[in-house]
Amino acid sequence: MSEHVVVSQVPADDVDDGRTVALITVDDGKANALSGSIITALRHALTGAEADPNCVAAVIIGREGRFSAGFDLAVMRGDDTAAMNTLVADGGDLVRHIYGAGIPVVAACTGHALAAGALMLLGADVRVGVDGPFKVGLNEVAIGMTLPAWANRIARERLSKRHLQRSIVNARLTDPAAAVDVGFLDMVVPADALMATAVAEARSLANLNRRAYARAMQEFRGETLVAMADEIAVDRAGPGVVAPS
Repeated sequence: MSEHVVVSQVPADDVDDGRTVALITVDDGKANALSGSIITALRHALTGAEADPNCVAAVIIGREGRFSAGFDLAVMRGDDTAAMNTLVADGGDLVRHIYGAGIPVVAACTGHALAAGALMLLGADVRVGVDGPFKVGLNEVAIGMTLPAWANRIARERLSKRHLQRSIVNARLTDPAAAVDVGFLDMVVPADALMATAVAEARSLANLNRRAYARAMQEFRGETLVAMADEIAVDRAGPGVVAPS
C-alpha cells in the first residue's frame, strides 16, 4: 500500500449494524498525479473493499483542491516508451476496475480533475464535486497527446453526446458546475459538505442488494468492460497515448 493512499471505514447506516463504507483517500501532497505506485495502491484498496463482506460501498476522495491531475508527467514526458505504455495500461485497468467494481463506488472530487483524473470520475457510479474555481476535463490534445481507445470508449459511455467533441477533440475544460451537464459530475456542493454528501450517496447505494448489483453491473457494463480489457492489452504492447510532441 502506498503512503499516499489511505483506507478508513465509516458505518453504512445510523444503526451501525456492522456494514461499512470504505473511504479511500489519495493525497500525495502535490497534484495527486497517478504514478504506478498510486495506481497499484488504489486498486489494492478497492479490491480489499470488494473482498470485505461487511463493506457495501466505497468512496474515493482526493486531497483539498486536487482530485487528480492525471498520469505522472515525469513518465509521460520521458524517453522510456515502455514505462509510458505500462502507466497508460495500468491507468486503464484502474478506471476499468472502478467501472466494473462489485460494490458501488462514489467519487468525491475535491478540486481539479484532469486527464486520467477525469477518467476516474467516469468510472464511478456517482460523482460529487466541490464547487469552486477548479478545472475538470480531458486536456490531452491541448498538451500534445491523444486518448487511448479505452478512454475514448468510457468517455462515450458516460459523457453527454452534446459535449463529446468539445470534451475529447477540443480538450475543453470546465468548472465543476458546468461539468455536471457535460457528464463528469452528477452534483456540485460546497467544500464543507463534500465528504458528508459523498458518504450519504454511498450509504444510499449501500441499500442495494450486493449480489443483484454485481449482476446488473455486469449486464449493463459487461460489453464495455470486455472491450476496454482488450484495448488495455493493446496499450501494453504499444502507445495508448501519443506522447507530447
